[in-house]
Amino acid sequence: MITANTFLKIFPLFRDAPCELVDELIAASVYQQFKKDAYIYMEGDVCPGIAFILSGEIRVYKVGEGGRELTLYEIFPGETCIMNASCILSWQKYPANAIGITDGSMLYLDESVFRGLVARYETMRAFIFKYFSHRFTEIIELVEAMAFHKMDSRLTDYLITRASDDTLRTTHQQIANDLGTSREVVSRLLKDMERKNKLRLSRNRVDLLPRIHH
Repeated sequence: MITANTFLKIFPLFRDAPCELVDELIAASVYQQFKKDAYIYMEGDVCPGIAFILSGEIRVYKVGEGGRELTLYEIFPGETCIMNASCILSWQKYPANAIGITDGSMLYLDESVFRGLVARYETMRAFIFKYFSHRFTEIIELVEAMAFHKMDSRLTDYLITRASDDTLRTTHQQIANDLGTSREVVSRLLKDMERKNKLRLSRNRVDLLPRIHH
């Protein structure tokens, strides 16, 4: 059972909410765990409830022709899936896929209870609208990058943004999924950047060198 204090540490936007909102949300939710690579939703699924992420990470993505994947956004602790919320509020089916990047846990709230909380509490509406705005901006930036930026520039920006201490632990396929391109394109560009001494490649790891920042 998740306590109100634990919930508020993970979801700070609810700290100024009426106590009855947090109590009702927790009481009406079911604690669930999810596994890495397990689907939370698949495209076309109905949405009987909404998840409030307590731990772990989830990737939301679309699959195009030929099976190519494009990551739309990722969900972290203290967040919810806006597509999930949108489907419930608009009575639509889930338009993408959501899969666990890591093992994790969540509070799963029934759709009817969620609609009631949105209708009755300003804090719940503010929480949802905040993430609507945030995700909408992310998707607009993704569309802009795909339409107007060259792939090598997008890859460089991606590596610099995602790296921790100039090291990124990932696969070529995962990078391709996030950038909406093929693994072959990513591998070719990474090899070219390695030849130019911008980075060093090893298994499931990319080490950035000083030249990549210039």
